[in-house]
Amino acid sequence: MTSVCRNKRLNRWVEEVAALCRPERIHWCDGSRQEYDRLMGEMVSAGTAIPLAGRVNSFLFRSDPSDVARIESRTYLSTRNREDAGPTNNWIAPESLKQTMTSMYDGCMRGRTMYVIPFSMGPIASPLAKIGVQITDSPYAVCNMHIMTRVGERVIQALGKDGEFIPCLHSVGAPLGPGQKDVPWPCAPVEEKYISHFPEENLLWSYGSGYGGNALLGKKCLSLRIASSMARREGWLAEHMLILRLISPEGRRYHIAAAFPSACGKTNLAMIRPTISGWKAETIGDDICWMKIRPDGRLHAINPETGFFGVAPGTSFSSNPVAMGMLRENIIFTNCALTEDGDVWWEGMNGTPERAIDWKGRPWTPGRGEPAAHPNARFTAPAVQCPTEYHDWDDPEGVPIDIFIFGGRRSAVIPLVYEAFDWDHGVFMGASASSEATAAILDKVKPVRRDPFAMSPFCGYNMGDYFRHWLEMGDRLAGKAPRIFYVNWFRKDAEGRWLWPGFGENSRVLKWMCDRVDGRVGAIKTPIGLMPEKGDLDLSGLSIPEADLEELFFIDKDSWRREIPDIHAYFEQFGDRLPDRLRGQLRALDERLLSA
Repeated sequence: MTSVCRNKRLNRWVEEVAALCRPERIHWCDGSRQEYDRLMGEMVSAGTAIPLAGRVNSFLFRSDPSDVARIESRTYLSTRNREDAGPTNNWIAPESLKQTMTSMYDGCMRGRTMYVIPFSMGPIASPLAKIGVQITDSPYAVCNMHIMTRVGERVIQALGKDGEFIPCLHSVGAPLGPGQKDVPWPCAPVEEKYISHFPEENLLWSYGSGYGGNALLGKKCLSLRIASSMARREGWLAEHMLILRLISPEGRRYHIAAAFPSACGKTNLAMIRPTISGWKAETIGDDICWMKIRPDGRLHAINPETGFFGVAPGTSFSSNPVAMGMLRENIIFTNCALTEDGDVWWEGMNGTPERAIDWKGRPWTPGRGEPAAHPNARFTAPAVQCPTEYHDWDDPEGVPIDIFIFGGRRSAVIPLVYEAFDWDHGVFMGASASSEATAAILDKVKPVRRDPFAMSPFCGYNMGDYFRHWLEMGDRLAGKAPRIFYVNWFRKDAEGRWLWPGFGENSRVLKWMCDRVDGRVGAIKTPIGLMPEKGDLDLSGLSIPEADLEELFFIDKDSWRREIPDIHAYFEQFGDRLPDRLRGQLRALDERLLSA
């Protein structure tokens, strides 16, 4: 970094961390291409990164088999009052957690470089942006942060002498003794891994893991767990949502934010290519959505990230051609298979190689009984390479949200689409959102888990208070609140056959939502919400049997009534933190089902 940091608090913190962790050297990251290339070259020389002959400036990493995903059991929310963390978070008292982790940080960077990464989540000039500084001993984390955030001197300049930042401390937890040879993927044993959040201090400490959101602290750690707590205090929203712009043939732009649990098609929807003639889509974000009420009284959103950290398995030219189109160059792949011609491969990609090297570095052939790529194998891709990226990427004001969508993977009960009666009902829909635990369970009635707003693993405070915050945001928005819908692309018939084609055809459902926003179509009032009238869903050019359409929109009142006790049990764990308005919504649903 050529400029000098003038922020006294930051300089003091860097000195304190260096004194504790005792690195061999300190490097302030400038975010330049030269820095990225140098670090990647060093990791290639060390055997950590494998250059890919099949893709320009792209590299494959193989993690340690013990370090392959987020570790929910080792992820903590540390507040003074346990109730403030709530029943959905792992809690440890701050004093105890800091004492444990400080002893682990003591000398943890010996023999390594300590990197200081100043980064901005969101356009630096945006009123919706936040600045963080990550200290890490992982060059892999640095290169990923280059792609996922805005890194470097502009951030230091924006901080100035006394600007606020979120301190994010990370170490792989593998100090090197004199002359000790490093391993390709250093990390600590699982029982020594800690991913710790101190929301009352806007503070992050992570130790022992070099993988994904455990090490890229701008991801879920800052952008959701810490940011959601900040958002509650400051009156905005930090959500686990995609952001999509849909453009009608007339040029009318609609902005949609949608929350889905894992394996429910969030990235596919973010990168949708509409099948309806004349309609276009632009990808604004696939994972994180920060929203504030702006002077026009509307909720404006930004994607605070600058890249995609996507799950590779299942991604193909059939399922997501847009994603495949952006992976041709400048990509970091992690835990994918390596083909003989120097390219990557994973299960679900088009075609199957005759042989490859699997994610553990072993020879692999089809039918071996183990996957070639880890199920959580990832790609890190610059957002600017997305073929459907929106042109006003750095607009500091963000985009005004017209529509919220919640959803999950349910083979029965939930119809294709329905709309909330009002804001409170929409919050209830998000708070009771559910998804089947796994498609591998063979029972007819599959167990489901509640994942409200797709935030269950990511909410940085008690979710009862989180629901209340959403209700209060609706009160503030009043008549300018977005409309709220619920979708289920995954309904099946009695033989297990998909009833809806999904993927690009989902644009037909989105078009109906846009028509509802503009008042062009009506809706049928049902016990669960407002549903399309016959003929209002644009099915032109699509051949779906009438019986399938009826099943897609069929409401089995008995099945819905069986949902009531499960929702009630989920809500009651929050005790008096659960807003009475949600209890009222549950009672109202039960009464509507009884009287229908």
